[in-house]
Amino acid sequence: MNDLNAIRDSFRKLHPAVQWRNPVMFVTCLGAVLSSASVAVDVAQGRSWGFDLQISLWLWFTVLFANFAEALAEGRGKAQAESLKRARTSTQARRLQGREETRVGAGELRPGDLVVCESGDLIPGDGEVVEGIASVDESAITGESAPVIRESGGDRSAVTGGTKVLSDRIVVRITAGPGHSFLDRMIALVEGAQRQKTPNELALSVVLSGLTIVFILAVGTLKAFADYSAAAAGQDLSGLITVPVLVALLVCLIPTTIGGLLSAIGISGMDRLIRRNVIATSGRAVEAAGDIDVLLLDKTGTITLGNRMATEFLPAPGVQAAELAEAAQLASLADETAEGRSIVILAKERFGLRASQLQPQRARFVPFTAQTRMSGVDLLNEGGETRRAVRKGAGDAVQNWLRERQVSLPREVQQSLEEVARKGGTPLVVAEDARVLGVIALKDVVKGGIKERFAELRRMGIRTVMITGDNPLTAAAIAAEAGVDDFMAQATPEMKLARIREEQAAGRLVAMTGDGTNDAPALAQADVGVAMNSGTQAAREAGNMVDLDSNPTKLIEIVEIGKQLLMTRGSLTTFSVANDVAKYFAILPALFGGLYAFSGGEAGPLSALNIMGLHSPRSAILSAVIFNALIITALIPLALRGVKYRAVGASAILRRNLLIYGLGGLVSPFVGIKLIDVIVAALGLA
Repeated sequence: MNDLNAIRDSFRKLHPAVQWRNPVMFVTCLGAVLSSASVAVDVAQGRSWGFDLQISLWLWFTVLFANFAEALAEGRGKAQAESLKRARTSTQARRLQGREETRVGAGELRPGDLVVCESGDLIPGDGEVVEGIASVDESAITGESAPVIRESGGDRSAVTGGTKVLSDRIVVRITAGPGHSFLDRMIALVEGAQRQKTPNELALSVVLSGLTIVFILAVGTLKAFADYSAAAAGQDLSGLITVPVLVALLVCLIPTTIGGLLSAIGISGMDRLIRRNVIATSGRAVEAAGDIDVLLLDKTGTITLGNRMATEFLPAPGVQAAELAEAAQLASLADETAEGRSIVILAKERFGLRASQLQPQRARFVPFTAQTRMSGVDLLNEGGETRRAVRKGAGDAVQNWLRERQVSLPREVQQSLEEVARKGGTPLVVAEDARVLGVIALKDVVKGGIKERFAELRRMGIRTVMITGDNPLTAAAIAAEAGVDDFMAQATPEMKLARIREEQAAGRLVAMTGDGTNDAPALAQADVGVAMNSGTQAAREAGNMVDLDSNPTKLIEIVEIGKQLLMTRGSLTTFSVANDVAKYFAILPALFGGLYAFSGGEAGPLSALNIMGLHSPRSAILSAVIFNALIITALIPLALRGVKYRAVGASAILRRNLLIYGLGGLVSPFVGIKLIDVIVAALGLA
């Protein structure tokens, strides 16, 4: 069905407004029109027209084959768009106003509205969970049947309209109005109706247009040269040097192969991302991914498995483990991260602690933030004054808090910090008022095979930088185990942004992933910013790519797809230019091989260039035009699939391109045109 639609679209794309966007194929289309008009004149005047008609038909086939390649690439995106459209449902919403629920249509919702979603409900619009936690089926968007958890606070709060709540109850604040939802924007991008050319694509189009203009001028003067030379030699070439033949020469010499496939290569690059559940907001982002010099990777969830959990309480001298656990649990109640919750759970499992004695009205919670890297609680007396302050967080953050109270970390606690860090764990310090209670050990595991992936990136000339909030010792241990080139410890959002700007100022292209609101500035600054679909709305708006699977490791695949796109474009450009060289030896000897022939012979000096030994001038011209059309169809699978990706440097890629596609492009026309010439001669077509 897709192929039939592509064939139909190939004819629709013959419209001049569509052809004008591709200068090379526009010239080919004009040539086909001119050649067809010449055939019509021949028919009207009773002249022989069979040979010229064949040339005209194959010129039209050249245009249609190029249109077919583009339509086929677009068809894949349209299929994905249809899948997304099916997920865009019109449903009823339970709008919350105070404590009252009102049933309204999803189209009536506006940004800021609160809606209630319970088990079995479809989420009526894009938003963020502000209350509760629920299991959500996002298969309509991602194609993945496994449910995901969406919860208030933290970086897994974003929900998408059209997904389904499987369990529990959540309250969602709507963030997008009708027609501006994530699905609406993704459908528009995937359909590619407004696809804009990337900078490299535009630059290559300018080069191809320049070559086309040069050949138009050359072929335009060829008729006058042929008439002059024929008159000087006392010969008549008018039966051979016709308008269709000159158009055929022009079309064979201009870079029609890459001109016909250029758009399909760009579209299929975005399609390969879509098939991996990554939506790029522009082809520029995909292209930039292929030129990336530096990858900034979050440690948790990307380099490690991401389930960093509390494993041990290490009390300071004179402190009981239960006392440390109780304080750690209190300080973690305002920490919505997975690490904070794991501390609460560990204290409950080890010592049966539940913070049941805590009176919320007499507590002032200090939530965890990426800036402070610390959380805690101030317990108040009846007068509202602080009677007990408990803090838990990164060693340096708590140390700064203690310094205000003129307290320093005991030597034993320092040793515990270093010991946990050396083992690749993450140590957190717990303090109460002016007393250090001890250390909590968190542990995460480096993903299997990640070191080999980083080695591949290194061979490609890409430097990897691990970003973590851990202390330098822990960061160094994990960086060494994972095999990254550099790391940033105790990183804040401001530090991430500064590092990206520093790399860009040095002329490098930077890619990074993120899912939180605090990642938004860095995502917006990066050349390639991949936002997680599970992340906050701010992160999704700031990035130029969205990973529907919310898999931070996907960034490595995105870089590979970008590299593959650039390799494919470069390879086929090399093949196309080399291809044109061989056509000189087919058409020019055919046109002028008999010029200045001696003693009434048929072979002149230029016939020496007929190294292919083609049957006749007419068969040579027709064979070259047929080959020029068929080679586009032969290369469509390669344009859509892409050149096989190899993790090698730029110089190695260049050598491989020249060897395979340069030499291949030079040799294949000699073989192909000769075979077609044999068939044409055997069938008596010329």
